[in-house]
Amino acid sequence: MSKPFSTLHKKMLPSAQKAATAKTQRMLKEISMMKNYWSCSKFADWLRGTSKPFAATSEEWRTWQDMAKEKKFRYWLAEEGLDHLQNFVTWPKDQAKKIRCYINNRWISKSHALTSSLERGQWYDFDMRLLYSAFDELVNFVEIELASSSINSSEKKYKSSWGGRSPEAEIDHLKWASELKNKNNGNLNDRQPSRQALAAQETLALYQWWKVERPNRPDPNSIASQEKLNLENKQDDEDTAMLIRLVKIRQSLWT
Repeated sequence: MSKPFSTLHKKMLPSAQKAATAKTQRMLKEISMMKNYWSCSKFADWLRGTSKPFAATSEEWRTWQDMAKEKKFRYWLAEEGLDHLQNFVTWPKDQAKKIRCYINNRWISKSHALTSSLERGQWYDFDMRLLYSAFDELVNFVEIELASSSINSSEKKYKSSWGGRSPEAEIDHLKWASELKNKNNGNLNDRQPSRQALAAQETLALYQWWKVERPNRPDPNSIASQEKLNLENKQDDEDTAMLIRLVKIRQSLWT
């Protein structure tokens, strides 16, 4: 006899519980988005003369489309006519949303560019701008974009500053992602970390290096001249090595 979902959910590991919660959130979001399309409404089903399935395999979708298209004009009204009508009716709202998004992307989040915490009005060579813009944007990505994943999928209440920045939430997200295992038939403890887990571990390591370790490095200006040069070279090599590590996980830095 199968166990109720609630019973199974209680016995799941914390990482599995969070994964299930995140998946549920994504499904609810997709359902909410589908409800916004008039062609997916009950009225569209009535107009079309056949109900559109909520979820189906590729073969089932083809079968449904072949059957629905037998009533060509009604199918066009429901699938294309309602889309054109919805686009016309919601055009003012859509345009207002596009304007808000443009203003946010252009002047607030500046999603078209890399920004840094370097002091404004001062001159910095390109090597310094490259290093700071890359790692400062990593901090923004981790503390804002990744943090939102924990805030939206967890029952825990997080404190966040203006703009949704929450270091606590991002740490929880990366720690959770770092524990993800590959799916196979072996024991959970024997499974290898997934690619997402490895990327999360590296992201967390680079984030903590930039936020904690690097600011606490010895100041070369506080020591003798020859040792100063050696320390500067050592720190420059470290900066370069960490920047290379950041570039290597570039394709995993998205939400």
